[in-house]
Amino acid sequence: MSDAGGGMTSGRRGGPRCVALVGPFGSGKTTLLEAILERTGAVTRAGSVSAGSSVGDASPEAREHQMGVELNVAECDYLGDRYTFLDCPGSVEYFFEAEAAMTGADVAVVVAEADEKKIPALQLVLRMLEDRGMPHVLFMNKLDKTEGSLRDVLELMQPASRVPLVLRQLPLVRDGATVGSIDLALERAYIWHDHAPSEVAEIPDAEKAGEFEARYAMLERIADYDDHLMEELLTDVAPESDEVFADLAQEMRAGQICPVFIGSAERGNGIGRLLKALRHEAPGLAEKCARLGVTPGAEAVVQVVKTVHTPHGGKLSISRVLSGKVTDGLVLHASDGSSDRISGIYRLNGKEQIKKSEAVAGETVALGKVEPAETGATLTSAKGGMAALVPLTPPQPVMGFAIAAADHKDDVKLSAALAKIIEEDPSLSMRLDQDTGETIVEGQGEMHLRVALERLEHKFGVKVKSQPASIPYKETFHGQASVRGRHKKQSGGHGQFGDVALEVASGERGSGFVFVDEITGGVVPRQYIPAVEEGIRDFLIKGTNGFPVVDLKVRLTDGSYHTVDSSDMAFKTAAQLGMREAMAKLHPVLLEPILKVSIFTPSDATARINQIVSGRRGQLLGYDGRPDWDGWDVVEALIPQAEMDHLIIDIRSATQGVGFYRQVFDNLAELTGHLAQKVIERVKTAATEAA
Repeated sequence: MSDAGGGMTSGRRGGPRCVALVGPFGSGKTTLLEAILERTGAVTRAGSVSAGSSVGDASPEAREHQMGVELNVAECDYLGDRYTFLDCPGSVEYFFEAEAAMTGADVAVVVAEADEKKIPALQLVLRMLEDRGMPHVLFMNKLDKTEGSLRDVLELMQPASRVPLVLRQLPLVRDGATVGSIDLALERAYIWHDHAPSEVAEIPDAEKAGEFEARYAMLERIADYDDHLMEELLTDVAPESDEVFADLAQEMRAGQICPVFIGSAERGNGIGRLLKALRHEAPGLAEKCARLGVTPGAEAVVQVVKTVHTPHGGKLSISRVLSGKVTDGLVLHASDGSSDRISGIYRLNGKEQIKKSEAVAGETVALGKVEPAETGATLTSAKGGMAALVPLTPPQPVMGFAIAAADHKDDVKLSAALAKIIEEDPSLSMRLDQDTGETIVEGQGEMHLRVALERLEHKFGVKVKSQPASIPYKETFHGQASVRGRHKKQSGGHGQFGDVALEVASGERGSGFVFVDEITGGVVPRQYIPAVEEGIRDFLIKGTNGFPVVDLKVRLTDGSYHTVDSSDMAFKTAAQLGMREAMAKLHPVLLEPILKVSIFTPSDATARINQIVSGRRGQLLGYDGRPDWDGWDVVEALIPQAEMDHLIIDIRSATQGVGFYRQVFDNLAELTGHLAQKVIERVKTAATEAA
């Protein structure tokens, strides 16, 4: 019995390694991690995602939803080398977790399956890796369940990758079932055994012609970057195996090709071959540091890939040590000048934490209670810190809920818990809407937000209630009116007296509120004029229908006062009385916010996206090809904010789960007819119930 991989002399990378597992949702990343841990002896038996026994996806939310919802970390030893695997969620809603993992990993294993419907999602993953210059290999999973030609599937997948997908193995098929593989670089066959190393075998005679053709295609691909190999192929000289492996390794490390391996993670097939490729061909820490511009030295440099708040241990910063050595108690400095002392160093294996005294370059560990550590930050033992090696920008949110603590006594606790959840996952955000007074939690989709709310309760003990965020409607008026506001009250002692004449007129759209003081002769003393403006502004906060009033110009033209009874409060009240009279004379108009929305979609779904926009009172502005993205379009539209609720769900339903949008406020537009009336009635009903 033997693992595939003998004869490789392409230059093994020593030292602790860090490998990210990425790929579309449901492709089998966590199952592959279990198979790797079993094969390397880190666990005695591979766990199961469906049974809730896996090392990864161990959080209550992941177990409940049967999907990865956060980065998971596991370690193993393989042939004397230490490996840390970063198992990244596959859902597009958790894409930022994978982006953060890339800042620490040496190489990525893209787990995919021969499913044409998942090619757009695969393209998103590959593009992320390509844009970051991350070397990667592709593991074609579930070969035991795949029908049809693997080479045909790869041909369909190729447009998703900017670099050639280079097939390294062929399926070995007997009686219609895949029972092993043929290694094109080693020119050997391997019979798979479930959850055990493969068995070396001769290439069957019936497969030799296909193997020769596929091997030649592989050599042609890598010869594009090696003139000597190209010359050998043109002159029918068989290249030495060492040269082939050297080219395969060099070109993968340089991001010029993406090697493709095959197997079945669920059955533990193809695992040994993948591990050998990672050991002999994948880049290590030296290449990682060169790519990031880090010069190894005595000073410690660590890259934070994930932040976790534990119930009892406080904040943990999962970090890759790029240079030097970190010890318990070492002071680390951030780029903003802040610093903190490490309080505990831990190896991670799923939820298991194993304390250790130090970590050397290459290791991936959790650092305890380093407050300046944020996901994506680069920390160093050198005073003054250093800028982030790989700056991360969380994506713009595409969905939000208004939330509040179910019990008012938990309001302060909720704020603290939200801050921790957002620190753990920066693709979540929170804002206080100044117009509606609501606390809005925003994220990357419905599941992303649902899990965040579940985590608030499960992890931080804060139960919340949620509802769709209110739309910040505004109100304006057409026409103009001249009014007088007079407030006079006498009840013993000093009375109250204020008198103002106002000219109220509609303003230009977008002009807001304009106040003009035209008082002459001191009929309203100067000290009371600010109170007049304040009274008008207070009135405009709710208007006549409960909405802020905008685009209005008010001129103070006349008035009178009493030397004893006049006061700021009296003039403020007089101004509000005048505004109430003016609003009764003018014609109210409801304004709704309109957003400019850019929708990114695979081209074959563009027509469906246009229909979705039209069905939401949207105005299509046009569409064009997405720059530098073959097979993608960008649809531009103006859509009322009131129609944005659950838009991302419709978009993803129409695009195999990969479409998304970006939005900016564009303008306020008049809303009339029954739609406006429904909004006004809803607000008045809510105000009555609240009272």
